[in-house]
Amino acid sequence: MAKGKNSGGALEGLRVLDLTRILAGPLCTQMLGDMGADVIKVEPPGAGDDTRTWGPPFTGGESAYFLCVNRNKRSLTLNMGVKAGQEVLAQLVRKADVLVENFKLGTLEKWGITNAWLEQHAPRVVRCSITGYGSKGPDAALPGYDFILQAESGLMSICGEPEGTPTKYGVAIVDVVTGLYACNVILAALAARERTGRGQHVEVCLYDSGVSMLINVASNYLVSGKDARRFGNGHPNVVPYTTYPTADRLIAVAVGNDGQFARFAEAVGHAEWGSDARFMKNPDRVANREALDVLIAQALKRGKSAAWIEKLRAAGVPCGPINSVADALNDPHTLARTMVRAVKHPTAGDLRMVGIPFRMSGTPEAIRRAPPVLGQHTEEVLGAELGFTAERIAQLRAEKVV
Repeated sequence: MAKGKNSGGALEGLRVLDLTRILAGPLCTQMLGDMGADVIKVEPPGAGDDTRTWGPPFTGGESAYFLCVNRNKRSLTLNMGVKAGQEVLAQLVRKADVLVENFKLGTLEKWGITNAWLEQHAPRVVRCSITGYGSKGPDAALPGYDFILQAESGLMSICGEPEGTPTKYGVAIVDVVTGLYACNVILAALAARERTGRGQHVEVCLYDSGVSMLINVASNYLVSGKDARRFGNGHPNVVPYTTYPTADRLIAVAVGNDGQFARFAEAVGHAEWGSDARFMKNPDRVANREALDVLIAQALKRGKSAAWIEKLRAAGVPCGPINSVADALNDPHTLARTMVRAVKHPTAGDLRMVGIPFRMSGTPEAIRRAPPVLGQHTEEVLGAELGFTAERIAQLRAEKVV
């Protein structure tokens, strides 16, 4: 295991070899780094991770997209398509605890890193493969793209206005959830290794993630046999649970039970709704959602959003403003939660980035390293970790292996 740099994190001393690019894989490995793991990101010489060019915006020559999922990593450039590069890769794998890759099926095996090789040469390594469609099934060989998976998994069909067109989510949400699943299953495999002494091959794919994200909507179909439909900002199973116009802007209201609804009705000046047979119980409200939504919209238009939010919250009714991204990132609660943090970057200077979305009391999470510039740690990793001499590293550079 690698020695951590005084991170104190839960995964201190654990080494992760990050052979991923784009979003799902880098998000997974960044989370492991946030927990204290030593993450070595391997990138093609000269180009690096595709997202390094995904902009504007850029700062210090780095794209905002790349910066968002690559902190707490060291960058090593390596041409894994040539024999000398594959030999270096094999040495890196031997010294790793976790290997995360999102290549096309068979790519790592083509370079000699098969599950059989791992069993023989690195039996404690946990290998995580992130693919578009998994290793089995009629679509297994297809490349995975978040947008296409949002469409194919059914997610787009339930997003958008009832009479409008299907709409994708505003971020690559299937990639994000796949990255979270990958991190989760890696941690489970590491826990199993404590008992068995051996690593294993774990797999996640965008397709499975997209289908799993249907959650209650999928269950509704499997139980009823009725296909899902779009509700705009509404909820298929709970009413009122949507956005409503006020005198100045939309607000979000989420009434989760009958008691909340009674308090909501009283707060908006219509206590009689709480005893109306159409609205008393949630199944009745779901059956009469259109009529109730019209009444609520008419009532809320009498006042401004801030006043309604204050009144509804005082009544114990969940509600909130529809913030812009700028509003959310500058919100006092966001800042109090340190969900915007600054880190010194070698070319961008003081870099502001979204913080870490979890807290650990005994083994604190931390941003120990800024997202690396391409190949920033090549000499450090080859020399200190693999024992290569300066002459050998220079030779690899001359041969364009690193």
